[in-house]
Amino acid sequence: MKLVLDVGNCDPDHAAVTAFFTNHFEARVDRAKLPADALEKLRAQPYDLVVINRKLDEDYSDGVEILKAIKADDALKATPVMLITNYEEHQDAAVAAGALRGFGKLEYGKPETLERVRAVLG
Repeated sequence: MKLVLDVGNCDPDHAAVTAFFTNHFEARVDRAKLPADALEKLRAQPYDLVVINRKLDEDYSDGVEILKAIKADDALKATPVMLITNYEEHQDAAVAAGALRGFGKLEYGKPETLERVRAVLG
């Protein structure tokens, strides 16, 4: 079973993320609403993939900041991370900060989204 951490999505979007991963992969999706929650969960157990909303629903902080914190931590930096955003310029910024190219909420049904995630989760 693969473990995925969903960071910063509202309830409906978390349900969509969970459905995407559980329908296509043998995966369990955990949730973190805030940056501190995400880092605490990552330090408690290894995750196969972290997906971060571009703007966190709970406090509207920038998801790229969590990505940077993960990549700056020696114990966590090898964890694969993807940003969830429909905006190409934000995907580019996330990749520049160490993320794998992610996907947008409008892209769950696209074959390239499934291919990107399959490259990580198998």
